[in-house]
Amino acid sequence: MARPPWENQTVIVEFVLLGFSTTWQLNFALSTTFLAAYIFTVTGNMLIVLLVVLNHHLHIPMYFFLVNLSFLEIGYTSNIVPKMLVGLLAGQKTISVAGCLTQFYFFGSLAGIECLLLAAMSYDRYLAICRPLHYTVLMNGQVCIVLAASSWLSCFLLSTLIIIFLSRLTFCGPNEIDHFFCDLTPLIQLSCTDTSLIETIAFVNSFAVTLVPFFLIAASYSCILTTILRTPSKAGRHKAFSTCSSHFTVVTMFYGTLIATYMAPSTHLSRFLYKEFSLLYTILTPMFNPIIYSLRNKDIHEALKRYLSRKTVLLQ
Repeated sequence: MARPPWENQTVIVEFVLLGFSTTWQLNFALSTTFLAAYIFTVTGNMLIVLLVVLNHHLHIPMYFFLVNLSFLEIGYTSNIVPKMLVGLLAGQKTISVAGCLTQFYFFGSLAGIECLLLAAMSYDRYLAICRPLHYTVLMNGQVCIVLAASSWLSCFLLSTLIIIFLSRLTFCGPNEIDHFFCDLTPLIQLSCTDTSLIETIAFVNSFAVTLVPFFLIAASYSCILTTILRTPSKAGRHKAFSTCSSHFTVVTMFYGTLIATYMAPSTHLSRFLYKEFSLLYTILTPMFNPIIYSLRNKDIHEALKRYLSRKTVLLQ
């Protein structure tokens, strides 16, 4: 019996993340920029968590989901940026197969969780604006915990299923990934075994945790917009718009970069754009989230003022 062609090749045990550039000067400039963005992302999201935890008037569903989102963004960027910085500064671009699968596991899980959390936040805003009399009943503490916990648990379980099938693939060369982190598409392209099953599973998984929440968000904001336009009070319309504007901005940025990244055609030019759009999705969006929620949120402003005044009194 003839052997499959890949049996005569060496099975690889590590990948090479090509990243962005081969010149040290450009790598240094990129690493400085990404490090600053990473520090700002972690600091900004930790500040949001701190302010919400320390201020009891922020212990409401909207900020409960915001704390979950902030924790997610910290883990999301920490999964990708430190390894990328090592590759840019130290030139250590290799990553083991196990390490690559682990990075993709957390990347896929956290990206899916963000989709579900954004949907839960839009549902919270829908109830608050469209059904205010039933809000405290329909969005109580138990419901919030169930929505958040199910988002985290379901996405980690779905990613575990993908990883199980992905770990059964054989990689026999080449071992270069033309990206700055381990994503599913480059990994599948490097496999020398049949990938039709895992591609089908990944498509169903992506549809469930990406498109379904997107449609729910779109439906929620359609109802919200209709309700706001029917509000006779100008002050009431302004308050409703300001309440939803931060979340809607985050949703637009997140799904905009997501669609731009994964719906571009697979040409040579689009492979370059694939990495550029991935920067928006993995680095800039998590960095902008705390900026958007802090600059456009009066409650966060007031909580920060109280926190700073409290620190000033203690230091005197």
